[in-house]
Amino acid sequence: MTVRRFIQCDVFTATPTKGNGLAVVVDAEGLDDAAMQGFAAWTNLAETTFLFPPTTAEADYRVRIFTPKREMLFAGHPTLGSCAAWLKSGGRPKAAGVVRQECGVGIVDIDISVDVPAFVAPPTSVVALPDTDLDKIVTALEIDRARIVRTALLANGPTWRVLELRSAADVLAVDAAKVRWPEYQPIGLIGAHAPGSSCQYEARMLAPSSGMSEDPITGSLNAAIAQMMFGAGHWNGPVVVAQGTQIGREGRIYIRRDTAGRVLIGGQTCVLIEGTVTL
Repeated sequence: MTVRRFIQCDVFTATPTKGNGLAVVVDAEGLDDAAMQGFAAWTNLAETTFLFPPTTAEADYRVRIFTPKREMLFAGHPTLGSCAAWLKSGGRPKAAGVVRQECGVGIVDIDISVDVPAFVAPPTSVVALPDTDLDKIVTALEIDRARIVRTALLANGPTWRVLELRSAADVLAVDAAKVRWPEYQPIGLIGAHAPGSSCQYEARMLAPSSGMSEDPITGSLNAAIAQMMFGAGHWNGPVVVAQGTQIGREGRIYIRRDTAGRVLIGGQTCVLIEGTVTL
């Protein structure tokens, strides 16, 4: 057993306890897979991350991401939260204004030169959602097909079955308790708020792999949707997405495209706890 630095933070919110919680073991060298999975199960948060020295000179650090049940190649709020914890613990990026995180999908750049840090959305596969999957989702969630704008099967590490509905109200009306994981793999819902609202869209992620009925705020889902929306020309300028509303959270995801055409997913992080953990 070794005493290790530990930070717990709240991601994608400016209000502590209103975002998506993340536990970060800052110096994880020496921990094996069983120890990391066991600690992630004990924290019982959507994700727990473990930071290591990078294996490539290009990266600033390497992260491994665990839900209470399994390891993930990539996830959004663990990316921003791990970056915030690494910086809080004295990390200094090799390149000014950008942190380069090594993870299961490769190197992910995080822009820290702006007020709201943002990671570059990884490449996303966009294909048609199989009719059998759509039928199951529509039946389970009792969604009126007339309220569906478009659907897609998206993959950017995780795989998402995404339905865009006609309005944010349609999204908020869905009963997450009707989803049973893993029969229905992670489902993403998004719908537009009325013009003039502080957020342009409302998103939800149902049946997350952590075993909860609904994820508070999901950076990787929003990243996949953003890649699809910008790629198809449905979005052109900056977008603010709300998530977590139905479970009392105040998640805000700030999405934009830079001059190079990259899609960036931004959010604020609040550090709640700093200390040590014995693992």
